[in-house]
Amino acid sequence: MTSSKVTETVVLRGGTVADLAPPRLREADVVIDGGRIASIGEPVPEGATSIDCSGCLVMPGLVCGHGHLYSALATGMPAPSSPPTCFTEILERVWWRLDEVLDEPSLRASALVGALGAVRCGTTTIIDHHASPSFIDGSLDVIADALDEVGLRSVLCYEVTDRGGAERRDAGIRENDRFLGRDLPFARGLVGGHASFTMSDETLAGCVDVARRHGSGLHVHLAEDAADQRDSMERYGLRVAHRLARAEALGPRTLLVHGVHLDETERALVSEAPCWIAHNPRSNMNNSVGYADPLGLSERVILGTDGIGADMFAESQHAFFRARERRLSADAAQVLSWLTRGADLVSELFGVPVGKLEVGAAGDVMVLEAPLPTPLSEGSLPWHWMFGFSSRLVRDVLMGGRVVVRDRVVMTVDEAAILAEAHEQARALWSRL
Repeated sequence: MTSSKVTETVVLRGGTVADLAPPRLREADVVIDGGRIASIGEPVPEGATSIDCSGCLVMPGLVCGHGHLYSALATGMPAPSSPPTCFTEILERVWWRLDEVLDEPSLRASALVGALGAVRCGTTTIIDHHASPSFIDGSLDVIADALDEVGLRSVLCYEVTDRGGAERRDAGIRENDRFLGRDLPFARGLVGGHASFTMSDETLAGCVDVARRHGSGLHVHLAEDAADQRDSMERYGLRVAHRLARAEALGPRTLLVHGVHLDETERALVSEAPCWIAHNPRSNMNNSVGYADPLGLSERVILGTDGIGADMFAESQHAFFRARERRLSADAAQVLSWLTRGADLVSELFGVPVGKLEVGAAGDVMVLEAPLPTPLSEGSLPWHWMFGFSSRLVRDVLMGGRVVVRDRVVMTVDEAAILAEAHEQARALWSRL
């Protein structure tokens, strides 16, 4: 089923309005008009569409701070016949084989399926890092259109790398440049780079140049595995973060991903720089690359999934338990600050407050049907989140004031048709592997 993209005045009535960082609770009606929050706790206008939120929590939509939507059709994919034994073999035997055979139909199916999974979890924005070496030109448009169709906000980039040769490298740079020049209501861009070990100085400089011309930043993997550091030291005589600093890549809109294998000088460097750090604990565990300890790393740590869906409830809970494994003093409220801070980067890129429950902010909101077994207070909210909440509680989702999910039904697209097409595209994709 399809609904108009024209937003109407919507009132979320009778719910408990809940901010996460810092925790704040208030009983209030929320009015969304023209895609923005028009009032909280004020008289409700007549004739507005009303959604009964009695007994529910009204919360900001969530941001996935780093994802790979192109991996959506890899769910359930058979493992390679020769199992990887290290991180670089995971890339070579799984992900670089998968992205190489992506075409426009499979990419669109991946984006639609990924968007459906995200919005059902209350995620209203995805910061995505894309690669499809056989389909570069226009690939970001396919993703942006799919996410807009479902009803998500996006920040997109194309992964520039030297691994496919100069022609593909230059095509990737052009795709970032072209997309950054577009004026889209619910999509913005960064300049994607794979990682230091697949980017020459010339390639890195080309990415920095595009970012500088558009007032944007880089979105690049940073020291996810020790191999990245070994390559940088052998070829450039610098550790990865210092190499990026030398290239003037650590600007206020640059997003560094992982940061597992940083030494103390690099941790200090990225902490003092105005860039952002995306922490992806489930992916780091899955790839056995180590733990990127975010505590004390930077005030600009955000949470991403690295392509393991876009369930930010699950990701934040894994981040909490992994932090507690490292040190018992790790606090639930601290982890919630990582979860919510991704909205600050998105707000900066869109020029409007996102992920905030305040007048004038974007109408990106989720409603949780949360029958709690124990009392809820501002002090207990972070602990309820870590030990009791899950994406299964998400009942309604709005993005830009548009009702995307209502009573757990996606209102904007034909979900059954999308899943049927995804099955066909997945079979074809796996056979090409």
